[in-house]
Amino acid sequence: MSGFLAGLCVAILPLLAAGFWLGRRTARPQNLGDLGTPVEHATFETLHTASLAAPPLRAGLTEETARKSARRLRSLLGTDALCLTDLKDVLVWDGVGGHHRTEIMELLAGPLESGRGEAFPLTCATPDCPVRWAVVAPLTVDDRVHGALVACAPRESAVLVRAAGEVARWVSVQLELADLDQSRTRLIEAEIKALRAQISPHFIFNSLAVIASFVRTDPERARELLLEFADFTRYSFRRHGDFTTLADELHAIDHYLALVRARFGDRLSVTLQIAPEVLPVALPFLCLQPLVENAVKHGLEGKAVKCRIQITAQDAGAEALVVIEDDGAGMDPVLLRRILAGEDSPSGGIGLSNVDDRLRQVYGDDYGLVIETAPNAGMKVTARLPKYQPGVHSAGRLTRE
Repeated sequence: MSGFLAGLCVAILPLLAAGFWLGRRTARPQNLGDLGTPVEHATFETLHTASLAAPPLRAGLTEETARKSARRLRSLLGTDALCLTDLKDVLVWDGVGGHHRTEIMELLAGPLESGRGEAFPLTCATPDCPVRWAVVAPLTVDDRVHGALVACAPRESAVLVRAAGEVARWVSVQLELADLDQSRTRLIEAEIKALRAQISPHFIFNSLAVIASFVRTDPERARELLLEFADFTRYSFRRHGDFTTLADELHAIDHYLALVRARFGDRLSVTLQIAPEVLPVALPFLCLQPLVENAVKHGLEGKAVKCRIQITAQDAGAEALVVIEDDGAGMDPVLLRRILAGEDSPSGGIGLSNVDDRLRQVYGDDYGLVIETAPNAGMKVTARLPKYQPGVHSAGRLTRE
C-alpha cells in the first residue's frame, strides 16, 4: 500500500508542477499590463505602499510623520481605521470611528507597559459605527516602547492580529533607522565641536600676539589682521548648517593663511590652483581647513626652512578633486594608519582622522582621504567630493558684517 502511494505521488508531482507553471502563464489579468499574475500584482502593490510609508517614518514618530504615513499603513492592513500613538496621545486617526480615541488610550496602558500586543473589544453607542474591535501592536526601538499601532475592525480576527504585529515591526525598524540617523547627526555635530576645540588656544594666542606686534609699528596692518582673525573665527564657530561650499571653505582658508603668513613671513609659500566650476560644490563644514593647518604644522613649526604648500581643486567629471600638498617633514605611513584608525593622535592627527571619518560617513567608504607620505618626503592629501549628493546642501555664504 505504501508503495502504491509513493508511486501515485511520483505520478502526480509532475502534473502539479505543470499546472502551477500553466497557471502562472495564463492567470494574467488584462488590466495589469506587465505586472504579472494577481499574486505578483498584490506583492508589488504591497511593496509600493510600504515604500511610500517609509520616508516620513524615517524622521521619527511625530504628529506630522504619523499623519503622512497612517493612510499608507491602513492600506497595508485593509482595516476600517488605524491610529498611531506615542506614550501619551493619539498622534493620528485615519478612517472611521475617531470618537474611540479616548477609549483606545485607556486600553493602551497595559500593552505600552508590557511591550506585548493585545486585542480588545470596543464599546460604542453609535449603531452604524463599524469599529468594534481593536488590535494593539507596540512600536519599539532598542527594546523601549515608543508608542503603538492600533488597527480597528468590525470583528475579532487572528489574521489581523498577526498582520498588525508584522506592520508594527516594520514601522519599528523605520523608527530605529531614524534613531540611527539622528545618532549619526549627533556624532557629526560632536566631531565638528571637536574640530572647533582644536582651533587651539595656541593658534589663537599666536595670532593675537602677531596682531599686537603690529599695533604700534603698523596700525593699518594690525587692523587688517584683526579683521582676518574675526572672519576666520566667525566662520569656524558658525552655528547653522552641516555643509558649506568649496568657495566658502577656501575663503576661510585664505583668512587662516593670512594670519600664518603674518607670523612666519617669507618662510611660507602657498600656491592655489582652483577651477572656477568647482567652487559651488557642497562639502562637510570645516573639511579642508584642518588639512591645510596640518600641512602648515608639519611644514613650518619647529623648522627654520621654507615650506611650500600647494592647494589645487580640479573638475573631475561628477566629482571635484581637491589636493593639499606640502614639502614638510612627512610622516611614517605606519603611524599615519594608526592615526586614521583612531589608535594614535599626535599633534595634527585629530584633524586628519576627523575629516576622513566625516567624508566616509557622508559619502561612503570610497570617499575617504587618500594620503601619500613618508619621513622627510612631505605629505599629499587628496579628497574626492561628489558634485551632487542627496542630503548634502550648503547653508549659504557668510558675509562680513
